[in-house]
Amino acid sequence: MHRERVSENVFWFQSEVYAAVTAGVIVGPQWAVVIDTLALPEETLSMREFIEHELGVQVRYVINTHYHADHSWGNCFFPGATVVAHARCRDLLVERGLPSLEAAQRQNQNLRQVRIILPQLTFDSGELSLRVGKKNLILSQAIGHSNDGISVLVEEDRVLFAGDAFMPIPYAVDGNVDELVASIKRTGRLGLENIIQGHGDIILRGEIDAAIRENLNYLAALKKAVKSAGKRKNPEEYLSTISIENCGKSRVHLGGLAETLHERNLRALYQQMHGG
Repeated sequence: MHRERVSENVFWFQSEVYAAVTAGVIVGPQWAVVIDTLALPEETLSMREFIEHELGVQVRYVINTHYHADHSWGNCFFPGATVVAHARCRDLLVERGLPSLEAAQRQNQNLRQVRIILPQLTFDSGELSLRVGKKNLILSQAIGHSNDGISVLVEEDRVLFAGDAFMPIPYAVDGNVDELVASIKRTGRLGLENIIQGHGDIILRGEIDAAIRENLNYLAALKKAVKSAGKRKNPEEYLSTISIENCGKSRVHLGGLAETLHERNLRALYQQMHGG
């Protein structure tokens, strides 16, 4: 697990095992707020050990940016913490998270200790603010990757934990491309110092404008390709010719996982736009 200090009392963690998934912690004088958990129990437990033993505080709140397993299944490793999320996140953890965990536990012994902890504090519109020490955290909707997504802005530092609404390759299989475009554009208007992506490395201030343009251009190219596929006699064959490079991204992102995500994006968007 990688770890880095982003700003005063703000830390970032990144998995070395699964898809460069990220999490964070904001530390106050008496307690801390965790933003997302990591994919594997041992990595989330390593986060907790660092917070409790090196930073010297307990975790009072865990914020889930969305319901996906690699961001929320570690809630159980912060006993006593209040879990905060969008109201839809709670619903989706019940509808999809619980059966998914049961299936995963049958295949992976390492997940036997995992339990789904549902959010106890939720919101479904507007913003939610949380004060920790001298930091004001602003939670707001950031949908498109999924329809329960939120982002967390550390207001004083202009650091945004964007969840999967911002990734090295935008991914909308469980969401909506147009909503994801709107979320990315909103991110570009926030005047940020750093973007903490849900997967991948930290985006620094001088890189933000280019990263936003690249993600928006990718989604525009994706929509154009899928629109063209709908006019073809064999759309599946045509889609197979649309490489990730054709849409302005590199396949090396996320340890080579980007190409698979791109292919899933194409097919999911085709189903959304054309059916079948």
